[in-house]
Amino acid sequence: MHKNIGKLYSYVYPNKINKCINTLKNNLYTGYIQKNFAHFGNSVIMWKPYTLLGTQNIYISNNVVIESGVQLATYSTKDYKPEIHISDNTLIRRNSHITAINKIRIGKNVLTGTNVLISDNEHGETSRQNMNVQPRLRQLVSKGEVIIEDNVWIGNNVCILGGVRIGMGSIIGANTVVTKDIPPYSIAAGVPAKIIRHN
Repeated sequence: MHKNIGKLYSYVYPNKINKCINTLKNNLYTGYIQKNFAHFGNSVIMWKPYTLLGTQNIYISNNVVIESGVQLATYSTKDYKPEIHISDNTLIRRNSHITAINKIRIGKNVLTGTNVLISDNEHGETSRQNMNVQPRLRQLVSKGEVIIEDNVWIGNNVCILGGVRIGMGSIIGANTVVTKDIPPYSIAAGVPAKIIRHN
């Protein structure tokens, strides 16, 4: 019986109509929030993001698609003025988390998988004294900017941490933790990331 109801529903509410409604919803939402950003080109943030914080420090270029469930956040501190730049033709897949107190620059034509973390900061130093403080109350610190150059492909569940540059054309395998620079045209994987091929 449920299959028959589902079949009937597919005639009443075909996939094309569903797609049109979702596109309209995403465009309306983008139009509503884009004024809050430092710069927002001809791009789309899909309904519904998990959180958008500090958008006055976020620059989004043209043809960028940011899927649902994303966390985009900047936090100002006494030491840094944060910025996030996402360049043309980049696709940030669903449930990704991009957070800056320093600077994150994502190049053109970057493709991420789902559940990707890109963060230039961490919750406090690793001294014994600091580790006795609740993590959310520790002062945010940064080891440096994150720079992801053009044409980089980042797999599912990748973590990219502060002070890292990922070179042009590189591929970062799923579940990788990037703590050091990746040269251009490299394939990297592992925890921590290791170069497994360089072209």
